[in-house]
Amino acid sequence: MKAVRFHEYGEPGVLRYEDVEQPVPGAGEVLIRVAATSFNSVDGNIRAGFMQGPIPVTLPHTPGLDVAGTVDALGEGVDGIAVGDDVIGFLPMTGTGAAAEYVIAPAGILAPAPKSVPLADAAALPVVALTAYQALFDHGKLTAGQRVLINGAGGAVGGYAVQLAKNAGAHVIATAGPRSAEAVRSAGADEIIDHTTTGVTAAVTEPVDLALNLAPVDPAELAALVTLVRPGGTLVNTTVWMPAPSDEERDVRGIDLYVRSDADQLAALAASADRGELRVDVAERVPLAELPALHARAAQGAVHGKVVVVPTAA
Repeated sequence: MKAVRFHEYGEPGVLRYEDVEQPVPGAGEVLIRVAATSFNSVDGNIRAGFMQGPIPVTLPHTPGLDVAGTVDALGEGVDGIAVGDDVIGFLPMTGTGAAAEYVIAPAGILAPAPKSVPLADAAALPVVALTAYQALFDHGKLTAGQRVLINGAGGAVGGYAVQLAKNAGAHVIATAGPRSAEAVRSAGADEIIDHTTTGVTAAVTEPVDLALNLAPVDPAELAALVTLVRPGGTLVNTTVWMPAPSDEERDVRGIDLYVRSDADQLAALAASADRGELRVDVAERVPLAELPALHARAAQGAVHGKVVVVPTAA
């Protein structure tokens, strides 16, 4: 089968589109015929060697944390899943990824794919939607009637965060640039701050219950977000290389989010998409053979929106 792998850490040029042996599922595992994976920024960081401490991978390594595809074979002891099922999942970060025609996945991480979007597009859901969900609800404890600030709402995680927060009955304040403002508005934001022209701390005039930082801001900007949170509230930060600040005097908690795979949450998110409550946005569909070029574009800051990567020509 075809796969994209890197045999050494480095620039995007280390990625190779090559023939590899098709894997065989072991006990508790499933073989998936891949409809698509997606590009996440962490893929570039793993490839470059920046994540060897928290995410040690074995070389050669196939990237691609998201998978959407069809079950092709079952390992011993797998039940509740059948050959032919369409599934999605967030693969183990240190394992073999889905930038390939086939991938092995632990059965326990898989959820039924949403039926309302093309199967390949469903690869845009797992990592980013789980990040948004866990930030808002597992860590932020967001409830109806609360005010939430989503800093960096124009990205893929932000798009889901706005939708999920609005669906939960929150008042959503979002920062976004001109390129993404309309998408953020259509996702349900009540207020939009153009971060290219307006300072967030000046624009938010009433305290928020939860601030969610999704943007690679400098430490001073991140610290300033804490001042916008009411006493007893929370700041959740996804840029984990920069620790989330707290304010102990006002009982404002700062939490660094490390997204985790959760099949039950993922199934609920897929069901929300099928009910029309959650929009799955895909900006580009890129053939697997062009994944090295996609990594190069991302390294230059030239990738906007969620990109799915398909084994056959897009």
